Amino acid sequence: MSDTSFEIAFRGNTHRVSLPLDAPVSSLYARLEELTQVPPSAQKLLFRGKKIGASQEGVTLAEAGLRDGIKIQMLGSTTHELEALHETESEHHTKERILRERALKPRVKLRSTGSSSTSATQYRFHKLEPLGHLPDPPAALARLSKLASDPAIHHIMQKHRFSVGLLTELAPHESPGLLGLNVGAGQAIKLRIRTDEYDGFRPYLEVRRVLCHELAHNVWGEHDNNFKELNSKLNREVAEFEAAQAHGTHYLVDVRGTYEPSSNEEGEALVHVLGGSSTPLTDSIEDRRRRALDAATSRLKKQEEELEQSCGTTKPPSTTQL
Repeated sequence: MSDTSFEIAFRGNTHRVSLPLDAPVSSLYARLEELTQVPPSAQKLLFRGKKIGASQEGVTLAEAGLRDGIKIQMLGSTTHELEALHETESEHHTKERILRERALKPRVKLRSTGSSSTSATQYRFHKLEPLGHLPDPPAALARLSKLASDPAIHHIMQKHRFSVGLLTELAPHESPGLLGLNVGAGQAIKLRIRTDEYDGFRPYLEVRRVLCHELAHNVWGEHDNNFKELNSKLNREVAEFEAAQAHGTHYLVDVRGTYEPSSNEEGEALVHVLGGSSTPLTDSIEDRRRRALDAATSRLKKQEEELEQSCGTTKPPSTTQL
């Protein structure tokens, strides 16, 4: 049988591959490994919305529905990226082991105004996991780590005793229209952290707002008034926590420099708070702080109404499924 030609799109590049139609599908995966350094096990080939499987024993390209001139979308991580991910995961597991060992050691009770070490290790994200078949898993893991260690997120998780088994990501092509999903009332939270074109990541503060929304689903499954009340409270507490840092209030965590105004409206309000020329001299610090929080709360309320339309968690916590 004569050779036929395919076009494979991968990370902005197009690779042309010529193979006989009676060749096994595995030969296409092997050829793509030579061109992209992505091993077959990490390759994901999409054609007409379907995945072309490399493990189907004896299936030919023709039997898989491929023909001359078709275009195939490829996703996957290179060998180098996978090695880097495994190294990062190894470091993460080592850190987890050390923390567990420390938690088991007997401690001398000390009087403290902060959260206990048990609380710090219990109310958190217990595992972070990017999707290995998407581009640059180490960068995705770094994004998830930033969310998990965000001082404001840590603050509300300790305050409300939120524990999440797994924090991972949603692939845009696999979950179109969804920005977040809470599975099993905190067994796992999935966030859409990437752009539609897989060429980068969505704005950090937007993803963090989705995370607050999904954390509220740890308690309430439906978007009812109970959920909305808790979700508004979480957003308000995040805004208050960060505003307090901007005003110099001291918490037991050093978060100086982490506050980022997320809109022109909020940024303008903070100019007043930080002593701009348009601030009346008679205004108290509390008045300035309240003005900034009012601006942030108004904006967050509008954004939350939009988030409800792109949240996949709609069932009660006991029956929430993917």
